[in-house]
Amino acid sequence: MWLPQSPPLRIVLQRVSRATVTVDGSVAGSIGPGLLLLVGIEPSDTDEDVDQAAEKVVNMRVFPDGQGRMNMSLLDSGGSALVVSQFTLLGDVRKGRRPSYGGAASPELAEPMVGRMVERLRAAGVHTESGVFGAAMEVELVNSGPVTLVMKVNEGKVL
Repeated sequence: MWLPQSPPLRIVLQRVSRATVTVDGSVAGSIGPGLLLLVGIEPSDTDEDVDQAAEKVVNMRVFPDGQGRMNMSLLDSGGSALVVSQFTLLGDVRKGRRPSYGGAASPELAEPMVGRMVERLRAAGVHTESGVFGAAMEVELVNSGPVTLVMKVNEGKVL
């Protein structure tokens, strides 16, 4: 079995009825039905990884069709996306009692990658909002289903 040398880009996707991210008491982004994406970037992630993840997100069939089966994508359903950067997704909890975040990319590397994710989703035709990179954010959501998935992408491949 192939295992990546470094931790992959990670995204926690939650299908939501609505989601809002607030910074300092002000709404930074808010959506109705769609996907909340918590995005963790690591130092070796590439534009190809982000592009592959965005393409997968917009086409993943996680929304119910007329018979209640998960047969519709974000594009099919007309849903929105809310992208929130979250370096803690790359936390390593194997040693001690305090997570290590050495696997997370520096803000200088991660911020443009998260921005690229937002751009790619918008370019695909998805109404996309985002949090504020590096800010202390409050994320409120109503998980629909509940449907929660974890996506990992490394070297342009969804793992």
